[in-house]
Amino acid sequence: MGAASVETVWQRYVRTAAWPTWAPQIRAVESEAELRAGMRGRVVPVVGPGVSFVIEAVDHQARTWRWRVQAGPVRMRLWHAVRARTPSGTETELHIDGPAPVVVAYAPVAHRALRRLVAP
Repeated sequence: MGAASVETVWQRYVRTAAWPTWAPQIRAVESEAELRAGMRGRVVPVVGPGVSFVIEAVDHQARTWRWRVQAGPVRMRLWHAVRARTPSGTETELHIDGPAPVVVAYAPVAHRALRRLVAP
């Protein structure tokens, strides 16, 4: 939960060039400028191999999106949501499906990035 508006947070998600501004583990994103279903790309991390991805679904009205990622033999599916928080601010939700050791290792990194995502 954070103080940024729901629209600001959603735009930080859908504009791939913005990802490195709130996700410190990402150096760059090689893809189209805005999320859409079927879009393919690659996340360039600060450390480690690149991560290929396919956007499976984007719902601008509900402010949700889902993608499939792969780094070498490791595959995961992530589902994201952005919601307005009463009386102000925004909250995000993230579900991760993948190998348990990878999900456990990634969870603190994702938590830190999502806190930055909703910051003003």
